[in-house]
Amino acid sequence: MDEREEESATRSRVEALIRDIPDHPAPGVVFKDISPVLADGEVFGSVIDWLAAPYAGEVDIVAAIEARGFIFGAPVAHVLGAGFVPVRKMGKLPGVTVAQEYALEYGRGTLEVQADVLLAGHRVVIIDDVIATGGTITATIELVRHSHAVVVGIAALLSIAALGGIAKLAEFDRRVLVSA
Repeated sequence: MDEREEESATRSRVEALIRDIPDHPAPGVVFKDISPVLADGEVFGSVIDWLAAPYAGEVDIVAAIEARGFIFGAPVAHVLGAGFVPVRKMGKLPGVTVAQEYALEYGRGTLEVQADVLLAGHRVVIIDDVIATGGTITATIELVRHSHAVVVGIAALLSIAALGGIAKLAEFDRRVLVSA
């Protein structure tokens, strides 16, 4: 099977496994449950390989967004031989942090990184599970830029096209396995 066939097979398997959970975490929100993707070791491994593939030898750091982004980001960092930087919700990290507020489809939030983990010139790929409105990704981009590091790309398992987040990221190399 060539690379395109493998990608298509992975995409089909992921699409079949993702479940819609209505009104979670708030009324009117349709939560994309990726738990079945994570529970299938073969599919999960294929997703990690797909997320990592274009960035081999290209990045120093994988920055992943709390919480489900961590599930993908840490193994991608391992595959790439890169460092891992957690982008966390406000108040979760010790020491001096840099913060960025953002909006999402059901509220507002603040993300933080430790001030000394992203360095000027670091080449960073941002990994998340789902790109919805683009709020958390945009906030993470700002945190990377604040550190004078460079965003090499953005990769996610799923994009919810109707919420417009992926369109806000047109200036970046973007990879999304499944669009809903």
